[in-house]
Amino acid sequence: MNIAAMIGRVARGAHGAENLSQTDAELIFDALLYPDADPLQLGAFLIAQRMKGESGEELAGFVRAARRHVTGTATAPAHAVDLPCYAGKRRAAHACLAAAMQARDRGIPVFVHGVEAIEGRITAWQILSQAGVSRAGSMADAGEILLRDGIVYADLADICPDLFSIYQLRPRLGVRSFANTVARLLNPMRCAGQLNGLFHTPYADYMSTANRLLEQPRSLVFMGAEGEPELYADRQKLIVRQQGDRLEQVRFEPAGEEPYPRECMDLNELAQHSLDMLAGAMNARERAVVRRMGEAFSWAACGTPADDWSVEE
Repeated sequence: MNIAAMIGRVARGAHGAENLSQTDAELIFDALLYPDADPLQLGAFLIAQRMKGESGEELAGFVRAARRHVTGTATAPAHAVDLPCYAGKRRAAHACLAAAMQARDRGIPVFVHGVEAIEGRITAWQILSQAGVSRAGSMADAGEILLRDGIVYADLADICPDLFSIYQLRPRLGVRSFANTVARLLNPMRCAGQLNGLFHTPYADYMSTANRLLEQPRSLVFMGAEGEPELYADRQKLIVRQQGDRLEQVRFEPAGEEPYPRECMDLNELAQHSLDMLAGAMNARERAVVRRMGEAFSWAACGTPADDWSVEE
């Protein structure tokens, strides 16, 4: 493959850059994921894509390439839900994790993956590790633990170290790269359902299109609290429901609770409050979020929507 020529196609500026086909995106990213890839070409490609913006087809190709680099395999149990947590929290506790634990208790297996630490934020693992959730060292371990416990955490550094090495380049590049989005879409256990939060609005279309091309059975892609896979109780914007080839925007009525906090919390207090939530201590807003997340988990697991979710006209 002529990697330089591929880079040239996406780095021609605002009027000359072109999107790659899904196949070409898979080929170039597969080559760049190897540890012996040319770091100059890798950096150039990441920045060129950042300036151009990724398409749904490109994201699907990148995910297919990254899946080749996942260490080992595991078969997801029936009705399992993939929960990618790559943003962390700093303004409010992890209601999505409280909902995940409740989903586990209702018989829905939950596969959580993310990164161990994010500067200035509390990550999913920092909460789950204190709540007795086991961390898998490999995909084989993840499969066994999920069958045994109904919930498991896997770190990107352990299950796809080649992608993780690119994911963690953000401080050196100065901007995030598409590796962050690829990690969210990775679904390494191929769970039938996926709940995926995002921060930037255009990515809802790109990510849901990628999931359609990846033949994901069901996914909800939505504006998540601080970028995590957590719905808001109020002011919820942009939920795209993907089921097979069908994409549709859906909505639900606001719960009438307080809005999501704007100010950052002390991180120690946030971590403790998250653990308290997992034990059942919640305010009205948090209960409303957990209820909505419970509905999302149920739909992702079985495809049965809640009665008061409606399709946008």
